[in-house]
Amino acid sequence: MTTVLLVATIVCVVANASIAVADWAKADFVQRNSAEVHVPDSAVPYLAALKLAGAVGLVVGLTVWTWVGVAAGIGLTLFFVGAVVAHVRARVFHNIAFPGLYLLLAVAATTCMVHLATGS
Repeated sequence: MTTVLLVATIVCVVANASIAVADWAKADFVQRNSAEVHVPDSAVPYLAALKLAGAVGLVVGLTVWTWVGVAAGIGLTLFFVGAVVAHVRARVFHNIAFPGLYLLLAVAATTCMVHLATGS
């Protein structure tokens, strides 16, 4: 495992925990973005819970059970593929870099967890 993947995983944890807090706090930028991509307000707390669960899963993977981290990384990757698709379907491209960046972090974290789990 390279240092870059480990750093990306830690950044992924911090980023997802932070955005989950912003989701629950109903930050203005979260509400605007959700409305633009047609996500109902009632779904935002559940999506925040998924992001936080992914972040916690990565921490568990780094510290205790690596396969939990693999599952969390895969879950976050799928989550952010969905976020990018939602932006494309809604034709909201001005801020698509944000879910794209989260997706890249999730892929890096998944790669890191797989390396840890397989010992390669």
